[in-house]
Amino acid sequence: MAAFIRTATRSIDIAIYSFSLCPETRQIVLDALRERADAGVSIRIAYDANTQQDMIEEAGNDICDIQTSTFVQSLGFPSKAIEGYHALMHHKYIVVDAGTPQAAVWTGSANFTDDSWRLQENNILILRSQDIAAAYEHDFYELWVDGNLAPSGEQDSGEGTLRYGGQPAYVQVNFSPGRGEWIDEAITRQIQRTTERATLAFVVLTSGDILRALLDLMARGVPVEGIYDRTQMAQVIEQWQMVPANHWKIPAFEQLVRYGRLAGKDSTQYSGNSPHDFMHNKVMVLDDVVITGSYNFSRHAQQNAENCLLIHSAPLSTTYRRYIRQIIARYAGQHEST
Repeated sequence: MAAFIRTATRSIDIAIYSFSLCPETRQIVLDALRERADAGVSIRIAYDANTQQDMIEEAGNDICDIQTSTFVQSLGFPSKAIEGYHALMHHKYIVVDAGTPQAAVWTGSANFTDDSWRLQENNILILRSQDIAAAYEHDFYELWVDGNLAPSGEQDSGEGTLRYGGQPAYVQVNFSPGRGEWIDEAITRQIQRTTERATLAFVVLTSGDILRALLDLMARGVPVEGIYDRTQMAQVIEQWQMVPANHWKIPAFEQLVRYGRLAGKDSTQYSGNSPHDFMHNKVMVLDDVVITGSYNFSRHAQQNAENCLLIHSAPLSTTYRRYIRQIIARYAGQHEST
């Protein structure tokens, strides 16, 4: 991240849900930001006003448990808390030098915390594209202008053709909440088009439309493989049990796990002082299309401020499948999923 920050010559805009680092990693990132600020680079940080850390009654005693708002303000750069009013500003992206030929975006599933980088499974992409950076920058502007996530995402969609593995990679990016329903529909349509293989890595899966599309995929006999966070999904299933309209999702999800022989990571149930060791990816590889970003495959994600990438690239799909299979192998020895 520090190396990416140091590429900036004009601007650095950061939109982050959770940002709190231990002293060593804080210094690495802060040194890079200060170096760029001293060189005249504009720096702005937008962060979620209601992160889980800020709602803990008694935060941990260790400096690494500092609240996001306190941590960001301690860095000394212009910052703004983004209000969601029952929704989250859940982005994890950095835009450097928007509007210039060297514009680039850092994004993915990882928050800017030591637990995200040390204990969780996350994926990060760097997209060097003026067109893609322009979409992210417009989304950042909508967040920054009034500190409210609700109006963001509607007019921010972008596309561009990059290169990966020596081949063209067509990239589409969309943002919620403005395009939340469209993102859910786009993922569903991509599942419906899948004919060869679906490879999944997710922390939660609660969208009814996506789950139905996966049921249809299984009915068509398309191979499925993957990994999920068993602890987080167990909590989801408990919630489904309390809502009669969601009861059908329980056997549907169990069928998906059995059909794909999905591996499950036993993470630690969330609390303020527990290790945050979730299987935190939000990835689907559907034939030669990679879907990833901050966007969980959930109803809540449609209302949150999120970004979702659809990348058409056979080489990148191969890379992601290799990565996900490594995670599957790591947790395949845990108790059998049901």
